[in-house]
Amino acid sequence: MNSTVKEELAAQLKGKDFLALVDYTAEELEYLIQYAIELKRKQKAREPHAVLAGKTLGMIFEKSSTRTRVSFEVGMYQLGGQALFLSKNDLQLGRGETVWDTAQTLSRYLDGIMIRTYEHRKVIDLARGATVPVINGLTDHAHPCQVMADYQTVLEKKGRLKGIKVAYIGDGNNMVHSLMMGASKLGMDFAIASPEGYEAGKEVIRQSKENAAETGGSLLVTRDPREAIENADIIYTDVWASMGQEAEQKEREIAFKNYQVNEALVKYAKQDYLFMHCLPAHRGEEVSEGVIDGAHSIIFDQAENRLHAQKAIMAATMI
Repeated sequence: MNSTVKEELAAQLKGKDFLALVDYTAEELEYLIQYAIELKRKQKAREPHAVLAGKTLGMIFEKSSTRTRVSFEVGMYQLGGQALFLSKNDLQLGRGETVWDTAQTLSRYLDGIMIRTYEHRKVIDLARGATVPVINGLTDHAHPCQVMADYQTVLEKKGRLKGIKVAYIGDGNNMVHSLMMGASKLGMDFAIASPEGYEAGKEVIRQSKENAAETGGSLLVTRDPREAIENADIIYTDVWASMGQEAEQKEREIAFKNYQVNEALVKYAKQDYLFMHCLPAHRGEEVSEGVIDGAHSIIFDQAENRLHAQKAIMAATMI
C-alpha cells in the first residue's frame, strides 16, 4: 500500500463511526490492520505515538468486560489521551433520557464514544445522534473490534489473510457475524457449523456470500463440524451461552453437545492449524482443555491484539 493510498484512506476514516464491518471496504480494513501492527511495533519499541494527545474517549458499559475495558483504557493512555468509564448507572439513559439527547450531550464533552451494550439498534441510534465517532465495543449483533484483533493475529501468524480458511464451530452469534463479514471482505474462506436453531443471521450470510464472490473467498454453512473443519487453517469457537443467555445454559448444552472442539475433531484440520477463542472460555464445554491450552492455541495473542487493533481504530477515527 503506497503512501498516497494510505493518505487517502486516512482521510476517509477520520471522523467515521466503527459500528460493523459491513460499513468498511476491504482496503479500509487492511489499512486498519496494518496500522495496528505499526502501533504495536511502536509500543513494543517504546516509541512515542501520542497521536490523540488531549483527547478523551467516553466508554459506555451496559455489558461488563475484562478485555474491552482494559484494552480501550490502556490504549487511550498510550495514544496520549484519556478514557472515561461510564457504567449504565452513571448515565441518565437508565432514567429515561433518550439516546439522542445523551449522544448530543456527550459529543459536547468528548472526542469519541465507545459503547458495549445489548441491542445493536442502540449503537446505531447513538451514532446518529453523536457528532463524534462512535465505536461498537460489542452488541448482540456484532463484535467488530474483536475481529479486527483476530485477523491482525492471523496475519501475524500466517503471513497472509487471502486464501486462509477459518472454521467456526458453535453458535451463530455476534462473533460469527463479524468474523464472517470480515473474512468475506478480505478474500478468506469461512466455514461455520451450527446446530439447528442456532444459525447465523440470514442477511449476514447473504451479504457475506456476495462479498466472497467479489473477493475470491468462499462461505460454507453446514451442520457438520467435521465438514466445516476439513483442511482449516484456523479453528474458532465461542461459549455456548453468551452474557444474557444464562437461563438457556442447560438447553444449549444439549443442543451443542456434538459441537465441542476437541482432539478428535481438530485432526481434520491442517496439521499447522491455529486455535482461537474470543474469551472468556468454558474449558470442557465448547472446547477441551487439551486444545485451548495446547501448542496450537493463540488465544492470548489475539487477546493482546485487542489493545493494538482498537488503538488503530481510535487513532484513525478520532485523530
